[in-house]
Amino acid sequence: MTERLYYTDARLTHFSAHVLDRANDGLRVYLDRSAFYPTSGGQPHDTGLLGGVEVLDVVDEDDRVAHVMAAPVLSDAVEGEVNWGRRWDFMQQHTGQHLLSAVFADRFGYETVSVHFGPDYATLDLSVDVVPADKLREAILVANTIVTENRAVSVSFEEAASAMGLRKATARDGTLRIVTIADCDRSACGGTHVNATGEIGPILLRRQEKMKKSARIEFLCGMRAVHRATVDYEVLQRLASGLSAAIDELPTLIPAQAEQLKATENARRKLEEEVAGTRARAAWEAATPDANGVRWLVERRSSGKPDDARIMALAFAALPRAAFVSRIADAPGLLFAASADSGLDAGKQLKEALAAAGGRGGGSPRLAQGTTPDARSLDQVLAALGMPVTE
Repeated sequence: MTERLYYTDARLTHFSAHVLDRANDGLRVYLDRSAFYPTSGGQPHDTGLLGGVEVLDVVDEDDRVAHVMAAPVLSDAVEGEVNWGRRWDFMQQHTGQHLLSAVFADRFGYETVSVHFGPDYATLDLSVDVVPADKLREAILVANTIVTENRAVSVSFEEAASAMGLRKATARDGTLRIVTIADCDRSACGGTHVNATGEIGPILLRRQEKMKKSARIEFLCGMRAVHRATVDYEVLQRLASGLSAAIDELPTLIPAQAEQLKATENARRKLEEEVAGTRARAAWEAATPDANGVRWLVERRSSGKPDDARIMALAFAALPRAAFVSRIADAPGLLFAASADSGLDAGKQLKEALAAAGGRGGGSPRLAQGTTPDARSLDQVLAALGMPVTE
């Protein structure tokens, strides 16, 4: 059995212990006592040194804690050193999660379904489809107010049968480890926590994501929140500077700019379609009908993507008994369009021609595209479509 020192002292980073057992050629070490927190309850494991060797992972094995090492630990009497920066960071995130969960439950009845603590941000899933914006704003204000009140955070050990006022009922029997935020929350938890809410530091909500049956809230606490807020401010400042505006004007200015850009893009596209229509008509009139009365236009391009020719393809195929092919050498690929009265099925015929040349693709009877293994195969496909190959 491993005595878990972090249960009673989350700030303990240096300790002495004896090796009780080893496994996996000495790379898995078991101690009589340990301050290393194993991955549990959504909180990642500690890292650090044990006997001067790097601890890569810490695994909870019921009564024992396994320390996964970078190299074998040879001595039976060892000194352990927990990475304090990582430990403190997760203490802030985990206590901040308890506080947020309590606020969402008490204020709005949103219970926490699950939590996750990652290296960059943490999340909690709430028992609601979507949290309205006004409630998110209220929750973060209330949570940060409790942070500034610096309420005590304490750990107690109580019998499950007599433990009262827990935020979430537990099915466990025997002794429970209970983390209490004064006048706010009581939760059964084995994680590491700060001593007062002021040590959580600022709490920042970043975004909300709709899951299948819950709303996932991304949050950051302490220095994570400070760093993220600083980066966010720098991004906003660059945007504002680029638009010669103040940051507070961005919520109005950016949508207006987006609408203007959309209108400009629509106008550009309309002009492009008009130009394509004029070019298509001129090319159609200059083309000689084949034996089936179909006029062909083949555009040979050295670079680009087949889809680049879509507007011209649609313009040409809108004319009577017309077929259009765009041949891209460096892709290599093809775009094939045919008018409804041409007797051609662009999707079916291109798919068959590509397959015969070792390529792939397809589409609708009027418009299709695909790729070939090499440029030489393009002319093979053109010939299969019924278009004579001339350079």
